[in-house]
Amino acid sequence: MSHANAALTPRARLRLAKLIVEDGWKPALAARMFMVSTVTARKWAARFRAEGPAGMVDRSSRPHSSPHRTPEHLKRQIVRLRWRRRLGPVQIGGELGVPSSTVHAVLVRCRINRLSQIDRVTGEPIRRYEHPHPGSLIHVDVTKFGNIPDGGGWRYVGKQQGDRNREATAKRTGERHARYAPHVGTAFLHTVVDDHSRVAYIEICADEKAITAIGVLHRAIEWFTERGVTIERVLSDNGSAYKSHAWREACAALGVTHKRTRPYRPQTNGKIERFHRTLADGWAYARFYGSETERREALPAWIHFYNHHRTHSAIGGPPISRLNNLPGHHI
Repeated sequence: MSHANAALTPRARLRLAKLIVEDGWKPALAARMFMVSTVTARKWAARFRAEGPAGMVDRSSRPHSSPHRTPEHLKRQIVRLRWRRRLGPVQIGGELGVPSSTVHAVLVRCRINRLSQIDRVTGEPIRRYEHPHPGSLIHVDVTKFGNIPDGGGWRYVGKQQGDRNREATAKRTGERHARYAPHVGTAFLHTVVDDHSRVAYIEICADEKAITAIGVLHRAIEWFTERGVTIERVLSDNGSAYKSHAWREACAALGVTHKRTRPYRPQTNGKIERFHRTLADGWAYARFYGSETERREALPAWIHFYNHHRTHSAIGGPPISRLNNLPGHHI
C-alpha cells in the first residue's frame, strides 16, 4: 500500500518511468502529465533503469542509522520500572533522568503504554485470546456468595443489625456451626461462559461436588444446543470436581475436550473470573435484598439482561448478538 501522502501508486510510477525510459519522453513533460515534480519523475526513471518494475514498489522510510535512538540498556530500565512498579512516564523519567516524552515513546513501542495492558499480579503484558466461534470453548467455574439472612445483610443494614438478622435466621432454620455460631449458609453458583460470545449460564447449587458440576455441565450443553451452539471444549481450573475421574468420563461421554488451567494461574480462565466480578456488582450486591430467596428470584432477570441487553465492552454489544441466527434474541 502506498504512503497516505504519495502522489503516485506503484502502477502509476511504472507508467511514468516507461514514458521516459522506453518512449523517450522528456522528464519535465512526463512530470507535468502525472502532476508531479521533474525531480520525482527523474527519480522513478532512474530507479526503473536500475531495478526494472521491481523498483517501483514502496520502500521503508526508516533511516539507515539512528544515532540518537534510546540505548537498549535504558529501554530495559524503563520497561522494568513499568512492569514492577507500574510507574508513569513522568515518574520513570524523573528516576532515570530522561525526558518523559522519551519514556512514553519507549512504552508505546513496547505496547505497555496503558496500565490496562499489564497484568496486575505478574506485571507482564496481558496476552488476550478469543476463540473463533461460539461453542469452540466454554469456561466453567464455581463462585460462592454467603446467603443473605432475613432482614438483610450487613452490607446494607450495618454490622450490628446484620449479626442480629443472622441470629434470627439461625433460630428459624436451626442451622448452627460447631461452636453454636449462627449458620446462614453459602450459595454455590456454577457458572458457564462461552469464550467467543460471553453468553453466560448459571445455576445456584448447594455444593461444588463433582456430581453437581457434571449435572450443571449436562444442562448447560443442552441450553447452548437449544440456541444453536455446539460445545467442543471446556476449560476449568484445578478444583477437585474438575480433576475427578467422574468429570473426565462425563466430558468424554459428551464428546467434549476438557482442558485445565495452569496451577496458580487464574488469568488463563480470566473471562469467567471477570464475569464473577460483574455478577457480584450487578446482581449479588447491587441492591438491598430482604432475604436470600429474594436475591435468588432476581437472578434469572439479571442473567437475561446480561445476555440480551447489557453491552459488553470487549465485543461492543450484548453477548447474545454473537450467536448468529438465534430467533428472538432481540426480545
